[in-house]
Amino acid sequence: MSERVVQSVVELGFPWTTFDPFLFCVHHDDAYPRGTEAMGPDPELLRGRNIGMDFTGIDGWRMYHGDVVPGFPRHPHRGFETVTLARRGYIDHSDSLGATARFGHGDAQWMTAGAGIVHSEMFPLVHRDADNPVELFQIWLNLPRRSKMARPYFSMLWRERIPRLRLGEGGSNGVELTLVAGSMNGPMGDERAPTPPPDSWAASPEAEVAIWTMKLAPGAAWTIPPASEGVLRTLYFFAGATLDVGDQTVQAPLGVRVRGDRPTPLRNGELESEVLMLQGRPIGEPVVQHGPFVMNSPAEINQAIMDYRRTEFGGWPWGSDGPVHPREDERFAVHVDGRRERPSE
Repeated sequence: MSERVVQSVVELGFPWTTFDPFLFCVHHDDAYPRGTEAMGPDPELLRGRNIGMDFTGIDGWRMYHGDVVPGFPRHPHRGFETVTLARRGYIDHSDSLGATARFGHGDAQWMTAGAGIVHSEMFPLVHRDADNPVELFQIWLNLPRRSKMARPYFSMLWRERIPRLRLGEGGSNGVELTLVAGSMNGPMGDERAPTPPPDSWAASPEAEVAIWTMKLAPGAAWTIPPASEGVLRTLYFFAGATLDVGDQTVQAPLGVRVRGDRPTPLRNGELESEVLMLQGRPIGEPVVQHGPFVMNSPAEINQAIMDYRRTEFGGWPWGSDGPVHPREDERFAVHVDGRRERPSE
């Protein structure tokens, strides 16, 4: 008898359970209301919330650590990378190196914290006459020992440059596959996601890092091709009803660990489903985490804390802890070297 594809099933809590080389994954899905002049919710709607630490989801949305605009005001990182998939709404990024951006609606941002960076991620409620839903994944990808102290790096993956493929069976819809990292041999040949940062574990071809989202039409079927032996693969079935993974039927929301070196057959149930796939070869090094710092030893964590207290990883060049861009701004990025970038450029 052949070995089963499914190895284990995990509950999707907050955050989701991840496996080496991934450290963290969270799905933020907030039904924000209309915005005020300051691009936050009506102050009357903030009553009863623990402002500064609002994670309860009252009325279907959270302020997180924001007090006027929802989001995450300035905070430090060292020793890993953040990959942010912005599915709906806008995210305003600013960091201690002077980079800043507004992105959303299908864009992704990839940031190597490396030796240390401070950044903020705010969710401006830009519409005053309509609701402002925000949905995103934030994924933490570990760095190997050799890259823990790499120079920080900031890059934008605009939606116009992220491959989206139509695959599988199930009428004209089938499976819509989005490649944020990794590659796939699609109908038009080999399709590759945008190049990851140079010091990323994902920049090593042998790591076989893949970050994919899949949207499956009712009844759609498709088989994920195998990776190499030793590569780990997890499917996060976060929206839908039922999904057949190999010979096992699972119900959303669940995480499914599968054999990375085996084909993974999928067949969707009666409702449209969505899956996030995280795949990669484990780094296989000690992981010591203290809040926003991820290193290989307690001594390195202590050094990170001391370095941050001494240098603030470059300081904070912005006028507030949670800066946001003007309401009318479209998607853009300003890089550390001052280069301005827009999706059409």
